[in-house]
Amino acid sequence: MTQKLYDLKGRPRIVVTGMGAVTPNGIGVDAFWQSLKSGQSGIGKITRFDATDFPSKIGGEVKGFEPTDYIDRKEARRMDRFTQLAIASAHMAIADSGIEISPKKADRIGVTIGSGIGGMETLTDQFAVLDSKGPNRISPFFVPMMIANMAAGQIAITFGAKGPNATLVTACASSSHALGEAVRVLQRGEADVMISGGSEAAFVPIAFAGFCSMKALSTRNDEPERASRPFDKERDGFVMGEGSGILILETLEHALNRDAKIYGEIVGYGSTADAYHITAPEPEGEGGARSMEMAIRDASLEPTEVDYINAHGTSTPQGDIGETLAIKRVFGDHAYKLLVSSTKSMTGHLLGAAGAIETIASILAISEGIIPPTINLENPDGECDLDYVPNIARKADISVALTNSFGFGGQNATLIIKKYQ
Repeated sequence: MTQKLYDLKGRPRIVVTGMGAVTPNGIGVDAFWQSLKSGQSGIGKITRFDATDFPSKIGGEVKGFEPTDYIDRKEARRMDRFTQLAIASAHMAIADSGIEISPKKADRIGVTIGSGIGGMETLTDQFAVLDSKGPNRISPFFVPMMIANMAAGQIAITFGAKGPNATLVTACASSSHALGEAVRVLQRGEADVMISGGSEAAFVPIAFAGFCSMKALSTRNDEPERASRPFDKERDGFVMGEGSGILILETLEHALNRDAKIYGEIVGYGSTADAYHITAPEPEGEGGARSMEMAIRDASLEPTEVDYINAHGTSTPQGDIGETLAIKRVFGDHAYKLLVSSTKSMTGHLLGAAGAIETIASILAISEGIIPPTINLENPDGECDLDYVPNIARKADISVALTNSFGFGGQNATLIIKKYQ
């Protein structure tokens, strides 16, 4: 029994027992997964502000989200949208897991959440108040609504989780780092359960204008659903999205003791820096390659044991080539046997929440034996020559999935999920 509970390095095995998702192509894990399997895009014209004067006018907005379905109306008004999304997906994940957070066990249940930008909507709103009405009209809730750690703080307050609590801010790698660090907390024995993932809600003019100014966003405005096209020769930038993904991680021993259902096992975590440029990835994918290699070593696996990669795959000209080169560097000939797909083709890029959502997609790909496709891959880039599962989901019996997240600042994170046995 002891050998079963610990990995080859003598650390507690870490399993996923609950998941919640609020995404542009579905609220709830089931809706999200059905959309991915059917190749359904969640991208459309921006409605959260007037984008008439912006070069890009499209995005992956969460549609039909009602905060009061999950949060008391008064409390919801004191939360930024990114916190509301996080609370909602945490509600789903906790309910899915069947975990009971009692006062007796509260200090053994922790929270790690990633967010790249935090309460940008609140910041924008309060700047307008300051400009039009003066400093005395700024909300007393402005700072605690805006700061990036408040999703983690509010999850702990809402559910009574008194264990280790932290927020990871590494741009688009934030929630993958949050999940990886949650694994480390559990492996160190500092908690039995972690509520972990990410949330982002940055559809405000100033943030969107910033990405437009960098020429990072797609301007395929007349065809929103076809705009995010990772690895395609005609890709012209990423499509911004919003949403949240939360997972319940537990030590295997704790999960077995309460007879929890187990979706899969997180067996590897890698974290590196490009140390190259504030926004551009290292052209040969060197930092991403080392992140994957670190995760594979951490998992005590051989590269040939990896079956599927949920790619960072943002649909940017440089990024997709760099990630392809990184995969080839790590996997050699096996790279051409791997199944690789980018679910950002359907969700857009959820920034700091992307890693958590894509970890959920990877877990479901393993458990259901279905690889979600890379939609809009119609004219493959000659420099992107792997099997990206174009346009149609594919049945495949896979045991090990790897998911990449790469952020501005050259911060990289890789997670490896394995079928639970």
